[in-house]
Amino acid sequence: MKTSTLRVIALALAIGGGALSPAYAGAAADPPGTGSKQADLGVVTGLAVGAVAAGPVGAVVGAAAGALLGDRYHRQAQSAAALTADLERSESQRAELLHSVAQLDGSLSEARAHGAELATQLSNTDQLGLDVSFRTDDDSVTAQALPPLLKLGALAASMPQAQVCVAGYADPRGSEAYNDELSLRRATNVAAVLVSAGIPRERIVIEAHGKSAAGDADGDLDAYALERRVTVRLQLPGSTQVAARD
Repeated sequence: MKTSTLRVIALALAIGGGALSPAYAGAAADPPGTGSKQADLGVVTGLAVGAVAAGPVGAVVGAAAGALLGDRYHRQAQSAAALTADLERSESQRAELLHSVAQLDGSLSEARAHGAELATQLSNTDQLGLDVSFRTDDDSVTAQALPPLLKLGALAASMPQAQVCVAGYADPRGSEAYNDELSLRRATNVAAVLVSAGIPRERIVIEAHGKSAAGDADGDLDAYALERRVTVRLQLPGSTQVAARD
């Protein structure tokens, strides 16, 4: 009986002795009073088994070994829980990324569809443009004319195949030479606004018609106001080509 008891104690000491140092090292890293339930259960179980097998000495050794095993189980459970949480976060981030990619694809598809619609409309009409009005004997672009000009310029800039014709006009008052020069300044200033909107200068054709297209208004100020203008037209390849007038 003594021989069996001693063998059990030796076995318990061998198991416990090799594991006590890591157990104490792990315990030193934990704050006091924060022992896990698994470690406490291991102490109680080891104490009971050791007491039955080898009396008081076995109880001490068994308690130490049980505490170590319980603590190891507790740390493994914590690691598994942390890994599960990390995986859940990764899946959540992956779902958010896929959602963002889907939204971006939708936006790109809408932009392409909108661009295709604009191209179809322009091809059906051959021309798209607007008129810019000017005050008497003035070549400056008004603040009211800037927003539509910039929008048209942005559209033309997004369509590399389109050419822009900018034609200046004047009312019939004054000499032909003066009105030619005035209409040219008006068209050049409008072209500068279009360039600022992104249209390359080489895609803009400038014409100066002076008062050649003006009607015989004979003092009608309202009719004169309609003559003082610059027309801006977008043209696709194949439409009527225009030539610059010096």
